[in-house]
Amino acid sequence: MSIPCSVYIITLNCGEWLQQTLESVEEFDEVIILDSGSTDRTYDIAQNFKNVKIVHQDWMGYAKQKSLALEQCRNKWVLNLDGDEVLSIELKDEIANFIDLNTGDALIIPFNDAFLGVPNHNLTKKHAKVRFFRKEKGHYDLTNQAHESVVIHGEVCRARYDIYHYGENTIHFTVEKSNQYSTLKAQEKFNKGKKPNFIKLLLVMPVTFLKSYIIRRNFLNGWRGFVGSTINAFYAFSKEAKLFEHYLKNNQRSGK
Repeated sequence: MSIPCSVYIITLNCGEWLQQTLESVEEFDEVIILDSGSTDRTYDIAQNFKNVKIVHQDWMGYAKQKSLALEQCRNKWVLNLDGDEVLSIELKDEIANFIDLNTGDALIIPFNDAFLGVPNHNLTKKHAKVRFFRKEKGHYDLTNQAHESVVIHGEVCRARYDIYHYGENTIHFTVEKSNQYSTLKAQEKFNKGKKPNFIKLLLVMPVTFLKSYIIRRNFLNGWRGFVGSTINAFYAFSKEAKLFEHYLKNNQRSGK
């Protein structure tokens, strides 16, 4: 018997990990893949799974893309994954039990990130996101340019088990992604009227590094933890620096 839940995934050239992603949700009622123009094996892989429907949509932005994929789900329970994320067996069972119990509206799920192909130390503090919820209780804030998250109107519980994230398997990819996301977040801040602050610009990089490396215990991951924390810190700095850049260009256009 399938799990009465729809899985929705947005993809662009996710062939490297998509096979494992879809295998981890084979027992779910349906999987909706909204692809924005893959040229790798994404379509070939998707078509090998009976519960998968893959459709094309030109890129509209992360939140809009996920919102459209969510709309196409037919079940009242939904689960969002990215094309480089794998549902753990334990979490799959936890989700099935959560549906049966019917006592909450969403699960905030911890992520086990594999940086450079190696999972984090067990004692590293994991980040967590709402990825499983009642469809009628969740929606996306379409003003978010990146790091889109589901807004839940209901009771949110915390899951015990993990989603495994495998995508950041090279430093080059991680830095490129960081650069892309910092550009989007700076634009989002500017659009919302947020002002740049020099003190924040000065402090955000060391504070973010200490938070990642010490408080979140990335030091337990050896040199990988140091590299990852440094990239995290530069990402935070880049967002603030690019916000200053937006205001500089805006002032130049207005003649100030």
